Amino acid sequence: MGRPRTALLDRERITTTALGLLDAQGEFSVPQIARRLGVQTGSVYHHVDGRDGIVELVRERISEAIDTAPLDARPWDVALAGWARSYRAAFAAHPRAIPLLMTYPVRAPRVLEQYERAAALLMEEGFATADVMRVITGLENVVLGSALDLAAPEAMWEITDASATPRLAEALDAVRGDRADQAFELALEGVLDAARRLPA
Repeated sequence: MGRPRTALLDRERITTTALGLLDAQGEFSVPQIARRLGVQTGSVYHHVDGRDGIVELVRERISEAIDTAPLDARPWDVALAGWARSYRAAFAAHPRAIPLLMTYPVRAPRVLEQYERAAALLMEEGFATADVMRVITGLENVVLGSALDLAAPEAMWEITDASATPRLAEALDAVRGDRADQAFELALEGVLDAARRLPA
């Protein structure tokens, strides 16, 4: 019998399977991936650098959906706002992957390249080097927190007795439009406004 024309196992299939498991259950294991692909666990390790390597492949896959073109825009706050909105949309498509990815350092070169561009943008615009990662981290906190919020129930607060929490009930009744989007834009503007006030 000749070899199959299509490889039974490669990094793309491993990544797709790991991401599918994350979307379904918020976690994955290498043996689970192997079972899904119909191969031995050891075969998976021949293609990737263990679990850590798979995590980075997943991060890279999700990040491929981020539009980096806004980082070429000027001024810097317009550039970062555009990047942040696309970043949020990419991770909102896979919210259950966020907690796992947040516990691993970023190593994927194509993902690091996005951070490099953001850092270079801020430095070129006159930000103090010591403030660059403060701004990027603050932006990322807003983006990933908001991406998780998009996966939350629309009715996040369930009030059974409005008399017990009258102000909360009144505030919820006053919500118009998409609460999550409005909250994201408010928080995003807060980070950008704080960054504008940093000394050069």
